[in-house]
Amino acid sequence: MKTNITNKPDEKWLNAVLSGLAAQHPDAKPELDFTNPYQLLIATILSAQCTDKQVNKVTPALFSAYPDPASMAKAQPDQIEPYIRSCGFYHTKARNIVLCCRDIDEKFGGRVPSVREDLESLAGVGRKTASVVLSNAFGVPAIAVDTHVFRVSNRIGLAHAKNVEDTERQLMKNIPEENWSIAHHWLIFHGRRVCRAQRPDCGNCMIKELCEYRKNEVEK
Repeated sequence: MKTNITNKPDEKWLNAVLSGLAAQHPDAKPELDFTNPYQLLIATILSAQCTDKQVNKVTPALFSAYPDPASMAKAQPDQIEPYIRSCGFYHTKARNIVLCCRDIDEKFGGRVPSVREDLESLAGVGRKTASVVLSNAFGVPAIAVDTHVFRVSNRIGLAHAKNVEDTERQLMKNIPEENWSIAHHWLIFHGRRVCRAQRPDCGNCMIKELCEYRKNEVEK
């Protein structure tokens, strides 16, 4: 079965792809450690150009010292930097985290907002970060397109796009809304474990017979 670049994919093909991803990654879930929206927001900001594993190493001490937006808002960036140095780009991240929490404290009553526009108004928060927080902290259906989601969805044929924005739009059109959030995790896990950037492990892929990338490779 083939997808159509301009229209929604064939429903049977789509259901088979989603079912295959679900079967291959039954443990798909957020890999950042958090207990509340504040912790997830800060951890997601830290995860830019950094692994979730490394972020999880630094956040316990960071959240112990700064347990809520109000306490973080009172800090100076140079006080935050020692906690997050190993996450990379720590100067910029520390500044954004402090500014973000000051806005949360001053504009949103100390509570992380649950509306996309409000989230994206915060320092260091773009559409992808907002989608992660909305989906995993507030249960709002969303698809956050990171490098894994972009690569895997366009390889499979769930999207046919050259940038993150178009990929997100196509995925939201093609995947039922009730599956947006979990499909995001299926695609991330698939990209990390199977459909890697340099050497995709097609032999261990449960949807290889449905994948456009695999079909094109076989036909070469």
